[in-house]
Amino acid sequence: MASLDGHNTNETSFNHVEIPVHAVGVEPKPNQEIEERNIDYSQRANWLRAAVLGANDGLISVASLMMGVGAVKENITAMLLAGFAGLIAGACSMAIGEFVSVYTQYDIEIAHMKRERENNIIGGVSEEGQREKLPNPFQAALASALAFSVGAVVPLLAAAFIRSHKIRLAVVVIVASLTLVVFGGVGAVLGKTPLTKSCLRMLIGGWLAMTITFGLTKLFAFAEQIITHKPG
Repeated sequence: MASLDGHNTNETSFNHVEIPVHAVGVEPKPNQEIEERNIDYSQRANWLRAAVLGANDGLISVASLMMGVGAVKENITAMLLAGFAGLIAGACSMAIGEFVSVYTQYDIEIAHMKRERENNIIGGVSEEGQREKLPNPFQAALASALAFSVGAVVPLLAAAFIRSHKIRLAVVVIVASLTLVVFGGVGAVLGKTPLTKSCLRMLIGGWLAMTITFGLTKLFAFAEQIITHKPG
């Protein structure tokens, strides 16, 4: 009896130790890695694309608009009104455009799924999973409008309290540039894409838009002055 008791005690202690060590010490880390690997970045790209595009467009559009007005007018009120009008118009335009675009994509994919179901009855088993991956037009529209507004507010706030015309223009460019880098970095981190390339694309694109808008507006104003003051 003593040897049997001892044998049972050893068996019990062995089983008691083996299971917890395996469950607690080994499994969580692989599970966490599997969960990270199983993230559906293609599905995340739907709202991420809309959000990054909206923020980038809002920042560049309003900053460029303010730079264009600032090229011909030193009045701070004119710059702020132009920027605010650009914010409202741009947010509405982005929301409507994104909604129509994504809804068109949604209809196309739904029609494709129906054709697949008609041609292959067994294929209906995975239809529920396919529907979960469909783009959401309302989500994309809301993300675009909000992101555009967030991006557009940045140059407005940067210029709101600066009275000096030249300093105001410089601050808008600097703040817009820094914010573009931040937006590019956030998009790269969330989408698991190269950080440097994403930031550079945002930054260079913003610089081009602001430079072209400022330069062409300045040129237009200069040409108008020449025509207006032309003798005869």
